[in-house]
Amino acid sequence: MAYIHNLGFPRIGKKRELKFAVESYWRGEINQDELLEKGKAIRVENWAIQANAGIELLPVGDFAWYDHILNTSLLLGAIPKRHVNTDGSVDLDTLFRVSRGKSPSGCACAASEMTKWFNTNYHYIVPELSKDQSFGLSWQALFEEVGEAHSLGYKVKPVLVGPITYLHLAKCADESFNKLSLLDKLLPVYQQVLKKLAELGVEWVQVDEPVLALELPEEYRSALNTSLAALNEQGVKILLASYFDSVKDYYEDIQHYPVAGVHFDCVAGEQDLAKLNQLLNDEQVLSLGLINGRNIWRADLSSIYNQIEPIAQSRGDNLWLAPSCSLLHTPVDLEQEDKLDAEIRDWLAFAKQKLQELKLLKLAIENEELTTLDLYSEPVKARASSKRVNNIMVQEKVASLNANHGKRQSAFSERVKKQQASLGLPLLPTTTIGSFPQTQAIRQARKEFKAGIISAAEYENQMQAEIRYAVEEQEALDIDVLVHGEAERNDMVEYFGEQLEGFAFTQFGWVQSYGSRCVKPPIIWGDVSREEPMTVSWTQYAQAQTAKKMKGMLTGPVTILFWSFTRDDLDKPSIANQIALALRDEVVDLQNAGIDIIQIDEPAFREGMPLKASEWQSYLDWAAYAFRVSASGVKDETQIHTHMCYAKFNDIIGAIADMDADVITIETSRSNMELLNAFEDFAYPNEIGPGVYDIHSPNVPDIVWVKSLIHKAAKKIPVERLWVNPDCGLKTRGWEETRAALENMVKATKELREELGAN
Repeated sequence: MAYIHNLGFPRIGKKRELKFAVESYWRGEINQDELLEKGKAIRVENWAIQANAGIELLPVGDFAWYDHILNTSLLLGAIPKRHVNTDGSVDLDTLFRVSRGKSPSGCACAASEMTKWFNTNYHYIVPELSKDQSFGLSWQALFEEVGEAHSLGYKVKPVLVGPITYLHLAKCADESFNKLSLLDKLLPVYQQVLKKLAELGVEWVQVDEPVLALELPEEYRSALNTSLAALNEQGVKILLASYFDSVKDYYEDIQHYPVAGVHFDCVAGEQDLAKLNQLLNDEQVLSLGLINGRNIWRADLSSIYNQIEPIAQSRGDNLWLAPSCSLLHTPVDLEQEDKLDAEIRDWLAFAKQKLQELKLLKLAIENEELTTLDLYSEPVKARASSKRVNNIMVQEKVASLNANHGKRQSAFSERVKKQQASLGLPLLPTTTIGSFPQTQAIRQARKEFKAGIISAAEYENQMQAEIRYAVEEQEALDIDVLVHGEAERNDMVEYFGEQLEGFAFTQFGWVQSYGSRCVKPPIIWGDVSREEPMTVSWTQYAQAQTAKKMKGMLTGPVTILFWSFTRDDLDKPSIANQIALALRDEVVDLQNAGIDIIQIDEPAFREGMPLKASEWQSYLDWAAYAFRVSASGVKDETQIHTHMCYAKFNDIIGAIADMDADVITIETSRSNMELLNAFEDFAYPNEIGPGVYDIHSPNVPDIVWVKSLIHKAAKKIPVERLWVNPDCGLKTRGWEETRAALENMVKATKELREELGAN
C-alpha cells in the first residue's frame, strides 16, 4: 500500500497569525516568550491539520520566523560578523538582525541581501560566506521542534536544505572564490545534525536539493555525489527531494546516489513516471509529487490514479505520494472561502485540501474503489468545457498580434532627445517607486468601504485626501517626479485583477512572500480583458494637485501573470499577451489624460524564467514581447519606466534591454551597487535608477551613505543616465521614517548636483 507524506506546510497560519505576532514583537507590544508561544501554537495547529488529513510523516523544520534559508544559516553558524551577538551566541534577535538590519534588542546594521527562491515569489535571505568561513552547530530550534512534535505523538520527517543547494544559493561576502571549497568544512556539521536527529528517535530526514532542477556544471554534480555519500549512514534514512522542474539530466547520477529514497516533482517539467520507477531499486522509496504544490487547482485524481496504479502494484510500501513541493506556496484552507463564486470554488484546492487529495488517492489504491475519485474529479472536467472560461473576442485580439505591436515609434536614441526636451528634468532626477505608506487609516477606510459601512463617494473622498497628502509631502521634500502614492490599492496585482475580467479573489488566500510580508494572489480562471480605465481618474486627480510631473503607475503583464494563481489550461505566453493588451489600452488612456511618464512594474520578470538555462531564451522572448506590447502604443515623448527588484540581472540583461523601457529602476542598495555590474558589462543603453536605500529595513540612510552609493553607480553608468530613487515601494514603511529617508536622499542628490556643477 502507498504511503503519504508532505514536504512542508504554510507557516503563516490560517489568518496570518505569524505575521501579526512577529510584527507585534518588532513593535515591542509582546515579549519574546509570548512570540515563541504564538509560533508554537501555529506549529501545533499545522501538525494537527496534516495528521487529520492522514499524513503519515509530518514535516518539521519547515516553520520559520522569517525564512527557512536563514534558519539554515543559523543552524550552521554562518552568521555575518556584523550581526553576531557580543558573546557569540545565536538567538531569535540574531535572526531578525540578519533579515531586517534591526531587532528589538538593538543593532542597526545592514541587513543581508534578499532574492527570489528559484522561480517563485518567495524571497530568501542570501547566506554571506567568506573564503575562510567556519561552520558550527549553533541554533537548536530544529531539535526543539522535533521534541515538540514527538511529545504530541507524531511521527516526523525533519526537513533540511541540502549542503549543495545551500552553497549554490550563497554569495561570496568579500573576495570571489569557489564556494564548493567550503564543502569539506560544511559536511561535518550536517553529519552532526543528522546524528543528533537520530538520537532524538528520527527515522527519516528529508534533504532538499532543488538545484537538481538546474543544469549544473560538472563540479556541482560531483559535489552532490560527495555530499550524499557523506550524509549516508549517520543513523537516519535520507529522502532526497528535488522540485520545481524535472531531474532528467541526472537520471544516471540518481541511480547511484546512496539514499534511502528520492522525491520527484511530477507536476513541473516533463516526467516519465515509469522511468522514475526504474531509476530506484526495490529497496528504495519512490516519492512522487503528484499534487501541484504551487497552484490552487483541484487535481484530476482519476487521471493521476491511472498513471500510478501500475507502479503502486509493483512497489507497494515503497511508493510514497506527496505534493510536488512544499505547500508553502499555497493558501492554507479553502473552507474559509465562503464568498467565492460557487462554481469557481469547486475548481480549487488549497493546502489542506491537497493533503485530502493524497488521502483519497491512497484509499483508492488500497481499496481499488474509484467512484469517489471520479466524483471528486467531475468539477475539473466541467471546468475544461465551461463557456465562462473562453472569450472569443479576446482570443481573436491575441491571435492578431504581430511584431509591430511590440515596437515604439522610434529608437531610444531618438526618443530620449524628445523626452529631455518635453520633460525638462534636472541631472540625477529624483523619484520614488510608486507606493507610499499604507496607514491604518487607509486600511480602515478600505475595510469599511468593502463592508458597505461607507459609501463609494465617502471612500473616494478619503482616498483623494490621502493622495493630496502624499503629493504635499513630496513637494515639501522637493522630489522631481511625483507619484500619487497608491492609497486606493490593496496590492499591486490584486488591485488590477479586481478590475479585469477573468480574475477571482479570495478572502484568506494568503501566501508568504518574505518575512512577515504576505500576498493574496488573484486567480486567473478565464480569458482576460479590460472593460474600463483602472487608474486614470486617480492619476489625473493627483496631477491636478501639482505643477510637477506625475508618474502613472501600473503593474506589468509578466508580473500580473506570475503573481497570480494562473490557469493551467492555457499556455503562459497567451495569458501574458491577454494581460498586455488590457494594459496597453490603460497606458494609452493615461497618456491621453496628460500623464507623460508611466511606470510599468515588472519585478517578477526574472522570477518567471525556467530553471534550465537551455529554456531561457524562449521565455525571455515572449516575456519581453508582452511588456513591449503593453508599453508601445504611446508617442515618443511619453517616457516609459519599469521597475525590478530582488533579482539577479546578469542572466537577463539582454532581455531587459529588449524590453526597451526608457528608464529602469532596480534594487541595488543591499548589494552595495554590485548588481549594476551587469548593466555596466553589457553597456546597457537606456536610463537607470539604482536604489540608494533599502526600504525593507527601518533604518534611515544618512546623506553620506546615499552619496557614496550614487558615486559608485556613476562609476559604472554615465551620470547623465542616472536617476535617484529608493530600492522599492514604500507601502510597508511608516511616514516618519519615509520622510526622513527621502529627505536625506534628496539632500544627497542636491549636494552631488552642486559638486557636478549642475545647479
